[in-house]
Amino acid sequence: MKIVVLDGYTVNPGDLSWEGLEELGDLTVHDRTSEDQIIDRAGGAEIVYTNKTPLARETLEELQSTEFVGVLATGYNVVDIEAAAARGITVTNIPAYSTRSVAQLVFALLLEICHHVGEHNEAVHRSAWTKNRDFCFWNYPLIELAGKTIGIIGYGRIGRATAEIARAMGMRVLACTPHPDRELESEQMQFVSLEELLTGSDVISLHCPLFDSTAGMIDQGAIARMKDGVILINTSRGALLVEQDVADALENGKIAYAAMDVLAEEPPKADNPLLNVKNCIITPHIAWAPKESRRRLMDTAVNNLRAYLARKPENVVSP
Repeated sequence: MKIVVLDGYTVNPGDLSWEGLEELGDLTVHDRTSEDQIIDRAGGAEIVYTNKTPLARETLEELQSTEFVGVLATGYNVVDIEAAAARGITVTNIPAYSTRSVAQLVFALLLEICHHVGEHNEAVHRSAWTKNRDFCFWNYPLIELAGKTIGIIGYGRIGRATAEIARAMGMRVLACTPHPDRELESEQMQFVSLEELLTGSDVISLHCPLFDSTAGMIDQGAIARMKDGVILINTSRGALLVEQDVADALENGKIAYAAMDVLAEEPPKADNPLLNVKNCIITPHIAWAPKESRRRLMDTAVNNLRAYLARKPENVVSP
């Protein structure tokens, strides 16, 4: 059985092992694959893994031997699911592997905004403390999170993990989700409408999937309903934001700070409006990437194939 990984580098740049897949077939791993290389590389393979390499309808029709596509991520929009189903190809994804890692980065970003740790560290190493007349100094406003309200848009696994950390830090949680579980509510956490969340939150963190109904949901109109000086965090999908509207709100101070781990186009073009705007932290889509998280991803990828070969497929996605 021939197994091909089209773009394995970001999942495993060399610090993990492909041994689990090697045990199941004749494995070839490519670091990266361009669209015009897919047919040549995956042709004749029964098993194809992809992370971000797109498998469109036309491509799948050319892969006559392929019977299983494993997406090395939670989101599976890179595969034409309807075309795969029509061909009888089983498609699986990797759910829930990065829940804690993403929630952790939300607060890494938020705490950087609150304390500007990196910039104060640099100031100290530039001798600013050595030369200071007082025993301490700070170059930016410092923010205490206890008592603040965080609005979480999307309350799946990652949203709930984020809320858990927020409550531990003394924050009140407002959550917006299509299917609220009222049994989870408490004095510190309530489900509310999107309108109530936008108007009532000091910090807003996005944790919802990208659908037609959510694309561009944080636009000029939504921003206008937020508190003045709100903090905006996005570790979900870049296209949930209208980036120019967010950049404008940062420039005029409506949004005090923003922190992004995702952008609408990745890698971003040089003219992305968020790259040069004030008070905006951007990390290069790393929330999912701690080694522990990637190891869980790879273990699940192997288990998905084992289950498929045992005719008991798991984590199957369908149209």
